[in-house]
Amino acid sequence: MSKQALLLLNMGGPNNLDEVELFLRNMFSDKYILPINPLMRKLVGTIIIKKRLNAVKANFQEHLGGKSPLTGLTQGLIDRLQAKLDMPIFMAMRYVPPFAIEAIKACQAQGIEELIVFPMYPQCSTTTTISSIEEIQAHCKALNYQPKMKILCNYYDDRDYIQASFDKIIEALGERNPKEYDLIVSAHGLPLSIARSGDVYEKQIEANFSALKLYLELQGVYFKDTKLVYQSKVGAGRWLEPALDDTIRNPKNLKVLIYPIAFTVDNSETLFELDIETREIAHKIGYEDFVVAQCFNADFAEFIAQRISKPEAKMCVDCPVRI
Repeated sequence: MSKQALLLLNMGGPNNLDEVELFLRNMFSDKYILPINPLMRKLVGTIIIKKRLNAVKANFQEHLGGKSPLTGLTQGLIDRLQAKLDMPIFMAMRYVPPFAIEAIKACQAQGIEELIVFPMYPQCSTTTTISSIEEIQAHCKALNYQPKMKILCNYYDDRDYIQASFDKIIEALGERNPKEYDLIVSAHGLPLSIARSGDVYEKQIEANFSALKLYLELQGVYFKDTKLVYQSKVGAGRWLEPALDDTIRNPKNLKVLIYPIAFTVDNSETLFELDIETREIAHKIGYEDFVVAQCFNADFAEFIAQRISKPEAKMCVDCPVRI
């Protein structure tokens, strides 16, 4: 059997305040994040960073201890995985260290013959999965490194994944009666211009949401209402709707449970945007209860290990990247 290594792909998050600008600069330099010509991308990116940098730094400093929790939580996941898998496991972050290039160099130095590439994004998008996979391929080409690749990016509708999502919702629900609560399933937003350009993200989010809703019903768990919303809008352009903020500000029920469907590891958009910013809005409005479910974090190890072992596991049929 060929020597294998596992790469966990993600955007990454600033590991200190000095990396906040690096994160923003690399993100807004990505052709999939700002799909405009390179000169305009650099100009627009610089303007966005100038407007947002101080506020983003302040949020990390005040609410998150000066860094994103993503790297530490991912390391906890790797530690759990290492007990299940007999292969090297690497983080491969897109915009901040530990960068993908370092993982690729380490794999090449260790004589790894096959890369198991696992995007930590449940649903495929040009802005996440495709951007990260293409970066891996570009680094391998630049290093004249030609390993086999097994890309596992079609798990948004996997039964075990839906079961894991269900478990997190039940864990957050605790002893509460679901019939008294609205379940708000929150996905990361996407500009309409990208969503309507052939990106499969919205379709996969909706399929994921439908599967989860059906699974809840099959397990006999009924919420007062279950709705899909989108968060993290940036700028004045049109994004996927309905928006989380609008939904929270116009409640039909003052008891809600939020489940972050687009994230597998907690980060600033779950621990700050959902659990602090959105909670503060709910508190001001007078919500009776506001619950945010945790992401899988280290608990995701079981699913990843099982998925790697499945012979039928393969690249998402919607993925435009081919190897």
